[in-house]
Amino acid sequence: MFDQLSTKLEAALDRVKGRGRLDEKTVDATLKEIRLALLEADVNFKVVKGMVERLREQLVGEEISKALNPSQQVIKAVSQELERALGGPAEGLNLTGKPAVIMLAGLQGSGKTTAAGKLAKLLKSKGRNPMLVACDLQRPAAVEQLKVNAEKAGVHVYAPATSGDPVPVARESIAKARETGCDVVIVDTAGRLSIDEELLEQARDIREAVDASETLFVIDAMIGQDAVNVAKAFQDGVGFDGVILSKLDGDARGGAALSVREVTGKPIKFASVGEKLDEFEAFHPDRMASRILGMGDVMTLIEKAEATYTEEEARSAEEALMSGEFTLEDFLQQMQMLKRMGSLQGLLGMMPGMGKQLKDVDIDDKQVARVEAIIRSMTPEERQKPKVLNGRRRKRIAAGSGTTVTEVNRLVKQFEQMQKVMKSASKMAGQQGSKPQGKKGRQAQAAALRQMQQQGGMPGGPSGMGGFAGLQPAPKRKR
Repeated sequence: MFDQLSTKLEAALDRVKGRGRLDEKTVDATLKEIRLALLEADVNFKVVKGMVERLREQLVGEEISKALNPSQQVIKAVSQELERALGGPAEGLNLTGKPAVIMLAGLQGSGKTTAAGKLAKLLKSKGRNPMLVACDLQRPAAVEQLKVNAEKAGVHVYAPATSGDPVPVARESIAKARETGCDVVIVDTAGRLSIDEELLEQARDIREAVDASETLFVIDAMIGQDAVNVAKAFQDGVGFDGVILSKLDGDARGGAALSVREVTGKPIKFASVGEKLDEFEAFHPDRMASRILGMGDVMTLIEKAEATYTEEEARSAEEALMSGEFTLEDFLQQMQMLKRMGSLQGLLGMMPGMGKQLKDVDIDDKQVARVEAIIRSMTPEERQKPKVLNGRRRKRIAAGSGTTVTEVNRLVKQFEQMQKVMKSASKMAGQQGSKPQGKKGRQAQAAALRQMQQQGGMPGGPSGMGGFAGLQPAPKRKR
């Protein structure tokens, strides 16, 4: 979603890179480009004005002009402003009450019903026992859709009616939740094509009936500035505690995400980053700011890995990666584990420095299957020692995997590059001594990856894809 904004902000910041000193003229020119980039991304003009004014106060001063590395100061200031606009520190859910009640509201088509299923699945993975409640009795098939989502997520659903007044359904769901032992109730409500008094009154009635501990407003990030106006109208008419950004994986300009917090004063709590139920994550403003500036999001990447891998798999993967003796057999196992984490395009986008490399490419996850086929066509010896692969062997592997010799050659070459990265990481780990565990361990790993990227230790370019061997991106599709 933020590709266009990210590209233009990076271009604006390139103006100050490599400068020994930062003068007022350069600051003004840079801020002008940042202002245009934000406005073109459909960010609310009042939000843009405030951001630029605060940046100018920080960047035009004696301290910055005398700084040895002013470009880093500018990037840091822009990152902090983006984080501030997105909401500052991340805020979690208020799950007080027995059961805790979360009400979802929003316009028709904003993705409420899907978001309800995704939130239920996420809460279940955190050890909660959620129940979905069908209170959208106006849209045909909404109740059936919620039932399907509940089945996919493996959670309870309460849907006794398909039409009529949703308020009694909402009220009765609390007793039903207590009967079934559910500790969280997620109420899906009806939407309209636009905010009107009938919608606001119904939302107020449902909220009062269930005594919601959290009311979350679902915003379709694809509709830009209108999303912010709708949210403000709903806030004034009913009130809500936080926002869910849906369709954040789309190709919209992203202005809604950068405007909603400052306009409404309410935090973005979750973001939907794909169509599948597990493509839903807590919103971290600092991490999103890092992604927008092309610095990746290693912490989220690590957390995804921790949620996907078993402890034994994680330990085995770490040993293989950090041993300095990474083989194609290890790589095959890593690819299979990687597929369980989600979209390859999304995962690579979280790697530091990958933003620029991915902006003009569209990676097909089917390419993973081609890489797997090539490796599976090798003998155990060839997987352990790729150097034995002569021309005859490579021709046999290509025929056995349904690929070409060129593809086999590319995989082997890029795998050799990846081995170099792994050896560099192994040396860094050795210099740092024993690796800390838990949150500090994840932060240390994230810092090490960023340092490797800054030092050029991660092979780049569209053909290398940051060390993901054999993945040749296809040209990006026109939308």
